[in-house]
Amino acid sequence: MVFYILKRFIQMVPLLVGITFLSFVIIQLAPGDYLDQLRMNPQISEATLEKLKQTYGLDQPILVQYFKWLLNALLFDLGFSFSYNMPVIELIKDRLPNTLFLSVTSGLLAWLLAIPLGVIAAVKPNSIVDKFVQIFSFTFMSLPSFFLAFLLLFFAVKSGLLPTGGAVSPNYESMNLFQKILDRLWHVSLPAFVLAITSLAGLVRLVRSAMIESLQSEYVLFARAKGLKEKDIILKHALRNALNPFITILGFEIASLLSGAALVEIIVNWPGMGMLMLDAVLSQDLYLVMGGLYIGSIMLIVGNLTADILLAKLDPRIRQREVEGILR
Repeated sequence: MVFYILKRFIQMVPLLVGITFLSFVIIQLAPGDYLDQLRMNPQISEATLEKLKQTYGLDQPILVQYFKWLLNALLFDLGFSFSYNMPVIELIKDRLPNTLFLSVTSGLLAWLLAIPLGVIAAVKPNSIVDKFVQIFSFTFMSLPSFFLAFLLLFFAVKSGLLPTGGAVSPNYESMNLFQKILDRLWHVSLPAFVLAITSLAGLVRLVRSAMIESLQSEYVLFARAKGLKEKDIILKHALRNALNPFITILGFEIASLLSGAALVEIIVNWPGMGMLMLDAVLSQDLYLVMGGLYIGSIMLIVGNLTADILLAKLDPRIRQREVEGILR
């Protein structure tokens, strides 16, 4: 298992370098930069702009700039934000917890609903629950998350039943611990519901199809022939094997949650990485954009690594193949 994790971790390193390098080159090839905006200010002289360019290393070749940035990024020194006039890592520290809280909350909600709904729909095909699951799945898989966010935002503004904007209430600091937890959950409810519903639509369909295939397999027929309880057959045998494809797409689900979270954050004014990255792109703040992409890439890589570890833990055949590969 240790060799399996080490191998996956080593494979992630060139992936991280490739993502950041392509992003850096694309950003640099885009016309203009942050200093071009300063040139529009007549109070800033050309000599001052040249000094700023030398200070930030913008006068050096792209490859030199990238490798200097990468060496610093490995130590989590992500540079200085032009527009905010403060270290990038400080800006990310302030916004990243909100994005992680939103992604984790919506992900847990989607997974906790997808497994029981998918299992019930598979165990009782063509029942009311199964038909509801299929209608729900096809409806919300075809509905973009940003459109659903606009609809719920309109409802929240008109009704006043859901909070819009901000992660906490103005009197958050004066609350006790339990009140603070409830307040955060209340404020995250709107964006988390949007992300959870769109993610749940695909997950429940996957669980249903995987469970139907698992229930029709030979080992389930053999377990029934032995007289095992139907509950044990479903939960201990069929569900365990049906979870393999479910765990496999964990990394992709994390990616979709993070990308979807950025868009939903912008629509509902949630103070996370989405708004920060939008401001950085609009102002052409090079190091802030790269810092956000770097942290986002690490999160995606860790998510995929987690999915690989869980899959290896769940399926011993994967561990066996890794051992045989090492022995050869």
